[in-house]
Amino acid sequence: QVQLVESGGGLVQAGDSLRLSCAASGRSLSGVGMGWFRQAPGEEREFVAFITDTGSVVRYSPSYQGRFTISLGNAKNTINLDVHTLKPEDTGVYYCAAGVGPLTVEPPKFGMDHWGKGTLVTVSS
Repeated sequence: QVQLVESGGGLVQAGDSLRLSCAASGRSLSGVGMGWFRQAPGEEREFVAFITDTGSVVRYSPSYQGRFTISLGNAKNTINLDVHTLKPEDTGVYYCAAGVGPLTVEPPKFGMDHWGKGTLVTVSS
């Protein structure tokens, strides 16, 4: 069993930057990756970014390239998502997930095996 815990969400102002973090525990995630998904109110959960356990492969949804940067954390099985120049439309619940979805299936969310409970990001204008 794998547990994923997100942190770093909250209420921010448009134009601010934010770092979300996710820590995985439990079964080894060696050979798989971790990623971020965003779900806005009333919308489907959509892929944001993904990184393999070694950091050798990184994928971004075209909609999120530029202002969003995914990286491996300093601790094992942790990842970060840095978001710059936040906009009100970035508001949503950001979920951390583990699996290989972005490498194998479309949409990527169907290839992720483990999910965190999400962290809410609210961007005020």
